[in-house]
Amino acid sequence: MKARKPQPKPAHAVPITNEIVYREACKQFLPTNRKEMEWLGWSELDVLLISGDAYVDHPTFGIPCLGRFLQKLGLRVGIISQPRWKDGSFDDLQRMGRPRLFVGVSSGTVDSMINNYTANKKKRSDDMYSEGGMGGHRPDYASIVYSDMARKAFPETPIVVGGVEASLRRLAHYDYWQNRIRPSILAELNAEFMVFGMGERTTDMMVEQFKLAEAEIGGPLVLGHPAVTKALDYIKTQRGIAFLTTKAHARTIEPRLTIPSFEEVRDDKKKFAKAAYSIEYEASPYNGQRMVQYHGNNKAAVINPPALPLTQQQMDDIYEMPFTKAQHPSYKNRIPAADMIRFSVNAVRGCYGGCSFCAITLHQGRIVQSRSSESVLKEVENLNKIEGFKGIVSDIGGPTANMFQTSCKSVEIQSKCRKLSCVHPKVCPQLQHDHAPQIDLLKKARKLPGIRKIHIASGLRYDLSISDKKSGAEYMKELITHHVGGHLKVAPEHMDDEVLHLMKKPGLKNFDEFVSYFKEVSEEAGKEQYVVPYFISGFPGTTHEKMEQVYDYMNAQGWNLQQVQAFIPTPMTLATAMYWTGLNPMGMKPLYVAKDWKDRKIQQALLQPHKPEHRAILREYERDKQRAEIVGGVKKNYGSGDTRAPVFAGRNRPHPQNKNANVKFGGRSIVEPPTEKMGKKLLLDTR
Repeated sequence: MKARKPQPKPAHAVPITNEIVYREACKQFLPTNRKEMEWLGWSELDVLLISGDAYVDHPTFGIPCLGRFLQKLGLRVGIISQPRWKDGSFDDLQRMGRPRLFVGVSSGTVDSMINNYTANKKKRSDDMYSEGGMGGHRPDYASIVYSDMARKAFPETPIVVGGVEASLRRLAHYDYWQNRIRPSILAELNAEFMVFGMGERTTDMMVEQFKLAEAEIGGPLVLGHPAVTKALDYIKTQRGIAFLTTKAHARTIEPRLTIPSFEEVRDDKKKFAKAAYSIEYEASPYNGQRMVQYHGNNKAAVINPPALPLTQQQMDDIYEMPFTKAQHPSYKNRIPAADMIRFSVNAVRGCYGGCSFCAITLHQGRIVQSRSSESVLKEVENLNKIEGFKGIVSDIGGPTANMFQTSCKSVEIQSKCRKLSCVHPKVCPQLQHDHAPQIDLLKKARKLPGIRKIHIASGLRYDLSISDKKSGAEYMKELITHHVGGHLKVAPEHMDDEVLHLMKKPGLKNFDEFVSYFKEVSEEAGKEQYVVPYFISGFPGTTHEKMEQVYDYMNAQGWNLQQVQAFIPTPMTLATAMYWTGLNPMGMKPLYVAKDWKDRKIQQALLQPHKPEHRAILREYERDKQRAEIVGGVKKNYGSGDTRAPVFAGRNRPHPQNKNANVKFGGRSIVEPPTEKMGKKLLLDTR
């Protein structure tokens, strides 16, 4: 009689416990502690990454994206999110042991000071990138704090710093929160070097060198070992790398462009403005020079040229990595930013708009890098596999909504071009900006199984669409008809031509043309839809008289603005140089700057006079101006070089008939969406 083979237990006979569910969920992420390493069968790490954000496995979050990229290179990578720092301890960093190759440090998705403080320098209580949206989980100047912790935890291991905060502080810069010029962050980091910008190309090169050193050593990298020194010396010659060295060594590096020193830009505002312009001018990966800035008697910050942009295949490979698009299972509460971007799809990187207040050029680059349509469509379809997806795609875009697969027509021209913007003061004739690929992409995406609606939440460059005589009108019609979720974000920012020129933004004519077209197409489609324009108050060069002109225009249109951002001087932008120096770096013309808190509040109130808390500010402003008229028109605090104050009618000004009003919207202006229609993403911006 034959022996019976043992039969496998039916699936329902294997008990599924919460512990097993949690373990299997964690195994879809990079490990965050020793137990998770053991679940993956790892005894040690190759790379440890430290982030100021909570752990969300989405390509929008820099450290998780870099972690997946390193994993793709065959490395064992662990992530420590928001380590404890207040007690001076570095125990959190050591819970997975010493990594073999290096420790990577980032403050998170945004500069820690922008994340921790409001435009009025008040401490924030909220943090979109932390569990429960609660603030207080990352230190000020987090890159510096984390690099110091990492050095104490792993004194023999190379420390590498990257991310937005470090990238935009790589040279001497104005710090709004301390109201002073700070040295290059390289002088304050406890690290071997910095990777600035989007780091995949540079990281690939760096890992190759570190692995060669590891093979020669036969174990973890040890600072001071000849193999490690050789690797570091080579890395410091490559694109996308910045490092601190001695002044004597910097003088041997060729070619180089020496910009005004830290002491010079600290003490001389004209030299600061000159240095700021040089930084923007050298930002192209095709013709930007290596920059050197001396610090003190013996130090120098060396900034190599930016990394070359990624190819389309490289972009596809990165965004097709196995992201879960979810927050780590260890969190008990939701992370607001994770919910905002969970069902969004990145199609592009970089921006050639060159807005003077925007840091994208200095981080993601001026060259737009696009994925293939096939790769984007694949990711959109795969959203159906994510728990909680109900067929609504929150965005297909990037820094800008409508730059997908646009580029310079000539590689030769691009390699020589030194323009800071491809669209200002007008769209460059060498810019290929046909919107047909975007139209085709959106039409195909709408037809994918399980897709009910695709929103476009990235900011629209309406001047780019208007300039495209071939497909621009069709794109805008597609967008307005099918991809507006009740409201569309646009960013005119201002309405005074001189201020718009300083911003490098299109003129009022373009905005009026777009709003009229939006209203017309929305009516044809029978849809109640709104434009949500973003405006900036307190921008350098904006006198109160210029802001009154904006007030008059909005009054004439019957607009009540929902979205106003007080200007925040972020490190290293041209607008920040204008704010600090009172000069336009592109010509050194003096500018008025509203720095006083009272002036900043007046300008914000002029943009949003309907808010109850602004009425008293405007009444006082009008009284002060009337008093100035009585005593001879001399004004001290209101932003104009004129000797006479113009009449300000304030809230007594009559409201002309609004030519853009839509009676089907209950009498509301087209730029005044009801609060309930704005949604989480827009309301969060009001903070």
